[in-house]
Amino acid sequence: MKVVFAGTPEFAAVALRALHEAGFEIPLVLTQPDRPAGRGMQLQASSVKQYALAHGMPVAQPLSLRMDAKDPERAAQAVAAHEQLQALDYDVMVVAAYGLILPRSTLDIRPCINIHGSLLPRWRGAAPIHRAIEVGDLETGVTIMEMEEGLDTGPMLTMERVPIGPQDTTGSLHDTLAALGGRMIVEALRKIEAGSVQATPQPEEGVTYAAKIGKEEAKLDFSLPAEALARKVRAFNPFPGANGLVNGVTVKFWSAQPADGSGEPGQVLRADADGVVIACGEGALRVLELQKPGGRRLGAAEFVKSFALAGLKFA
Repeated sequence: MKVVFAGTPEFAAVALRALHEAGFEIPLVLTQPDRPAGRGMQLQASSVKQYALAHGMPVAQPLSLRMDAKDPERAAQAVAAHEQLQALDYDVMVVAAYGLILPRSTLDIRPCINIHGSLLPRWRGAAPIHRAIEVGDLETGVTIMEMEEGLDTGPMLTMERVPIGPQDTTGSLHDTLAALGGRMIVEALRKIEAGSVQATPQPEEGVTYAAKIGKEEAKLDFSLPAEALARKVRAFNPFPGANGLVNGVTVKFWSAQPADGSGEPGQVLRADADGVVIACGEGALRVLELQKPGGRRLGAAEFVKSFALAGLKFA
């Protein structure tokens, strides 16, 4: 099969590598335009683009695929991309965390298959890994699905489950699901080639939506129970990084767990080598790894040597 691939971050790059190493011909890779990144805010190619160029794959980076976009430049780029796809000899488009909406005009050219990091119909949308950890789901997985105009509503080709461990972060779970998705898409395409896979409609019940993560969510509300805040710390690691404000300084929390203790929400009850213990609406949160602006991540024992937190209160 000849596969056009559309994706942007590392989750997608893992799938692209799996397809390439499995021997699929990839005549075109679509990815989002280069974005400013890092302290110098230099333009940086996506993980998918970096892999594609390193292996001699043609790359296109349209701003949009919507030919009816109001912005003339976006519309012109969408038309050009659409014409390129129509003229291209390929069998299927595989999409993984592309970040652009595929309109009907694109979906109609060839079949489009999506690699989605959740057990659909739970957690349709942009941030399924974050949200599954945040709410305390015990398992997640990957669904390979046919794409249609609805948001992750298409029929499913295959699904595999994985447990969410008590120490899993979005970072660790991302890596597990990315590797799983890479294996599954290769297997799914082989089955499609052999005519041995049948799509199944998604259940109508159990639909939830994983809204995109906003940086404003990173600030912890210590009136919440400690259990909920510990999950948020794991869910927002590595992005956007859970944090709290103390004495005008934003401190990021990278590792935390519920602990015994009570007091006014936000009050630092203890700060020593065993962790920074902060009172919550229910129980307390023991923070084990912290970071000051411009600093590096430090264990609590080292952090409190340079930042005396005992007796202070997080806003």
